[in-house]
Amino acid sequence: MDWAVFTPAIYFKGSQRYHQTSSGGVHLFTQIISLLLDVAAGLVGGACLLRLIMQWQRIPFNNPIGRFIFAVSDWLVMPLRKRLPAIGRLDTASLAGAWLVKLAQFVALWLLSSGHGSLLAVLLLSVMGLAQLVISGLSALILIYAVLSWVQPGSMNMVLIERLCQPWLAPIRRVLPMIGGVDLSSLVLLLLLQIAGMVLGAIQMELMH
Repeated sequence: MDWAVFTPAIYFKGSQRYHQTSSGGVHLFTQIISLLLDVAAGLVGGACLLRLIMQWQRIPFNNPIGRFIFAVSDWLVMPLRKRLPAIGRLDTASLAGAWLVKLAQFVALWLLSSGHGSLLAVLLLSVMGLAQLVISGLSALILIYAVLSWVQPGSMNMVLIERLCQPWLAPIRRVLPMIGGVDLSSLVLLLLLQIAGMVLGAIQMELMH
């Protein structure tokens, strides 16, 4: 789920102006490549970010989600860890891995557009793309948590996801009490994430001009 209004292809489409000069076939091809890159970057980058959060919260990986994260991200994180040791509970290798995935996505689209646009802008947009990935991933996680809290409140997956969401929901719960026995913290957090995504998208659009 992407709450932002920006996708990587928009930048390169705007910088190249190919929608005025290129054929519809090129346009379609670029959209397909962008979609595939979005999916791949979201999968691998999201796994790196989940790995980062689970390491930070000392959540064990001996569960289906943890094994999936290892399977998707080990090839990238383990080599990075040899040069980027953890700082306390901060898994710098996983964070760097997530950013490198987004950077690779933007560079691939930049090359696809024949190098049109500023390389510095590509670097800046990759950082913002990482922030977007955090917002999108956390939004999806909160939605899953809200659904499971109703349909599978005692499941193993629910316990794990609750631990992942707790640090983000706890500050809201301290300020917003339950209303009529209903916890609205998930709804409030989703709203805040959507606003953050809109602001980030506006900043990215400004960088394009």
